[in-house]
Amino acid sequence: MRNKSSQKRLFTNAQRLIPGGVTSPVRYFTPNPFFVKKANGSTIWDTDNHKYIDFCNGYGALFLGHRPKEIIRAVKSQLSCGTMYCTPTPQETTLVELINSCFPSMKKVRLVNTGSEATMTAIRLARAFTKRNKIIKFEGCYHGAHESVLVKAGSGLAHRGISVSEGGLEAVSKNTLVVQYNNFEQLEKTVLKNSDDIAAVIMEPILANMGLILPEKNFIKKIRALTRKHGILLIFDEAVTGFRVSVGGAQKFFGVSPDITTLAKALGGGFAIAAVGGRANIMNLLSPAGGVYQASTFAGNPVAVSAAISSVGAIKKIQNTVYAKLERYCAHLSRAIDDIATDYNISHQINFTSSMLQIFFTNKPVVDYATSKAADTKKFHKMFGVLLDQGIFIAPSQYETIFLSNAHSTSDLNKTISAYDTALRAVKN
Repeated sequence: MRNKSSQKRLFTNAQRLIPGGVTSPVRYFTPNPFFVKKANGSTIWDTDNHKYIDFCNGYGALFLGHRPKEIIRAVKSQLSCGTMYCTPTPQETTLVELINSCFPSMKKVRLVNTGSEATMTAIRLARAFTKRNKIIKFEGCYHGAHESVLVKAGSGLAHRGISVSEGGLEAVSKNTLVVQYNNFEQLEKTVLKNSDDIAAVIMEPILANMGLILPEKNFIKKIRALTRKHGILLIFDEAVTGFRVSVGGAQKFFGVSPDITTLAKALGGGFAIAAVGGRANIMNLLSPAGGVYQASTFAGNPVAVSAAISSVGAIKKIQNTVYAKLERYCAHLSRAIDDIATDYNISHQINFTSSMLQIFFTNKPVVDYATSKAADTKKFHKMFGVLLDQGIFIAPSQYETIFLSNAHSTSDLNKTISAYDTALRAVKN
């Protein structure tokens, strides 16, 4: 069992100096989060040396698990040469070549630091290219913490019940049109009504920030045809799905090529790096080649770039085995949880694909923001607490996703299934 009093003391001390006691709101849960001192493979240890099998998995970033040897070796090698130059390095070109080999739609690429920075740049490029103002996003999609997309977003905003962030400018958010995910008719009507002023549709091809929600058959292909017909750019936010559902992301998985793509998370394998890329005639608008300004002191940081080269290289090397393995693991875990919940007569839905899954406590299929929000979050929180006491760490919100990594083993799955049995029995009672 966890030393809850020890963790409470650490959190109380953090609250004195850090707003809310955490450096990102998704890390908070009641009564307090636990504090970590180390991690390796599929396991993390708290400051009291209690260990947990990690299915939060850096919110999807750690596709290879914690501290993969290849990445640590590459980073150590770079550290011996320096940490920051603020001048170009050959490694940047090497990484972009790797990205392009996996994502052919990303003809030219700008390296940035975070997914938020990547989507902000993608939207700015779309507006500059089309000379239009509005963008369309889907309810429950999370595209970072900037004003254009902090409207009916998923992740921490959904968890806190925030529709639009305080402090945001209405003049910016009013140009963001929001439609239901998996509702093509509503999207089409919105496009027809505003087609002359819509610069882009931005979307997570698979929603991983409203729990896990999958696109209905041909939904993404119909969006591609609609946007192309009306001269609207299609932006795939593959911060989560990039390298996770296939080596070429969701666009390869679904066979749909967007105009602009954003990558993050698994790209860096645990280091802070992201990318935005797309058609050359769009990307060439970026300064200094064009008039769309984007800049960052830490962009192309050689340590993060070295980690990303190693991460992408390692994933490409094992792609013929890793995706099939994780798909088997994910299906096995999902079906086992489904069987347990069914045996306990608990109303539930489980969505899963590739290496991602989530359970919702509801008797209706979860296909969009509304059906996700209708799930019983009190039951989810109870389940989360019992899982944590059993040494299983999943993201502490219904509106996040369970992620598997290459480091997870069959032994991890067996322990996890046993823990879910205990947790779901507690939910029932």
